[in-house]
Amino acid sequence: MESGQLPVWRGLGLLGRGAESPSLGPGGCERRLLWVASLLCVLLDLQLPGLLAAGQAEIENHLEMGRKLLAAGQLAEALSHYHSAVEIDPKNYLTYYKRATIYLAMGKFKSALPDLSKAIELKPDFLAARLQRGNILLKQGSTQEARQDFEAVLRSNPDNTEAQSQLARVSELEFSMQEARTAFQRRNYLGAISILDRAIEISPWDPEAKELRSECHLFLGDYDKAILDLKPTTKLRNDNRGAFLKLSKLYYNLGEHEESLNQVRECLKLDQDDKDCFSHYKQVKKLSKQLEAAEEHVRAQRYEEAIEKYKAAVKTEPNVAIYTTKAKGHICHCLTKSKQPREAIDVCTEAHHLDPRNVFILRDRAEAYILNEEFEKAVEDYQEAKEFDGENEELKEGLERAQKLLKQSKKRDYYKILGIRRNANKQEIIKAYRKLAQQWHPDNFQSEDEKKEAEKKFIDIAAAKEVLTDPEMRQKFDSGEDPLDPENQQGGAGHQHHWPFEFNPFGSGNFHFKFHFN
Repeated sequence: MESGQLPVWRGLGLLGRGAESPSLGPGGCERRLLWVASLLCVLLDLQLPGLLAAGQAEIENHLEMGRKLLAAGQLAEALSHYHSAVEIDPKNYLTYYKRATIYLAMGKFKSALPDLSKAIELKPDFLAARLQRGNILLKQGSTQEARQDFEAVLRSNPDNTEAQSQLARVSELEFSMQEARTAFQRRNYLGAISILDRAIEISPWDPEAKELRSECHLFLGDYDKAILDLKPTTKLRNDNRGAFLKLSKLYYNLGEHEESLNQVRECLKLDQDDKDCFSHYKQVKKLSKQLEAAEEHVRAQRYEEAIEKYKAAVKTEPNVAIYTTKAKGHICHCLTKSKQPREAIDVCTEAHHLDPRNVFILRDRAEAYILNEEFEKAVEDYQEAKEFDGENEELKEGLERAQKLLKQSKKRDYYKILGIRRNANKQEIIKAYRKLAQQWHPDNFQSEDEKKEAEKKFIDIAAAKEVLTDPEMRQKFDSGEDPLDPENQQGGAGHQHHWPFEFNPFGSGNFHFKFHFN
């Protein structure tokens, strides 16, 4: 005992200042303990009304704060006050009920159920709690338990219209589910779906009804609707690994490997040793890694590396057709971008047969046809793609360009003049030009007619070299516009020709050529 601190009995003023503790004769120790205990009981009797009053005031304060926050829509904050009220007085049925209403407002019906059950346990004749619990059980599809609650309400209050109505809905739900199961067994999937639509209106939190409707959609080939029904069941059932795995496989078969990976990971979060989920995870992970690497190569314009990754992905998953179709489409794109028109046309045609409405495959094949100087086919592909997507600006521009190139091909084609392909580089252009310029040099010919023919050829060769070695002029020509055609020049001022040799093709007399091949 600290210095100056009075013993309990002195501090209470129950003994005189000079009084001593009872003597410790025979049995004195026991008598002293009994005596101190009696004093403590007196102390508690004196303080208990005050403690109870303080506790009740604190409960009322929490409940009042909870009501205000609830009215303000601050549900989480309101819930914390109801938690405190329950902790202070765990025997108050009303605080459990009020906390349950907060849970329901937050959509946490699973958390509301134990509070409603506790309120009913503390006050069995609390009809409002029974009605609320019965409603939750009905929405969960637990018809037997819901029926018991509604019947209990009607025993106490036979005229309760809500209990009467809900009891009728219990019977309707039981009948609907039985009818739906029968229709499913008879393979009447559309009929089962129609019945289940009504059942799910009554019991939106029943996983069985959603799972059965999901199965019906699967048999009808509607994967998207099957997924929409199956997804909520992952939360409606505890540890629903089966649903996560099924969702993962559905997404996988739809070609959505990223979402497939997300769903199978959720399964492994519940049990990392689940053999079925882990086996599927390894397959999806491998395929996703290959496809992601391919996409990264495409973004970096490493088309050859991208093609190899897409081919590897097809080997990883040869049995799901959508991955082969997508890979073919991407390889078609990569071959076109890497200026391999003949190979691109072959692969794009395969991809088009697999996915005939894919406008991107048609676009890429059209571009491959342009590279291969098959302009009519390019126009046809762009027109077909435009029929599927008439508002696509890229397709509109591509069609216009292909039409210009087709028209241009019937006039002067600088690539054909030099005998090179459209994807030729500058070095190849210069090499072809030198060879032809020497071949058609007018001094190589003797007769006047031959010189005139050589002169015409020479002008075309020089023009081709000028256009195709100038990046801006070549881009115009590749877009279907001849930069040396007076019709395409604004204000009548044509492009000024700077011939790469000292030669006036329109002069007369002897020809003297000095070539500048720089």
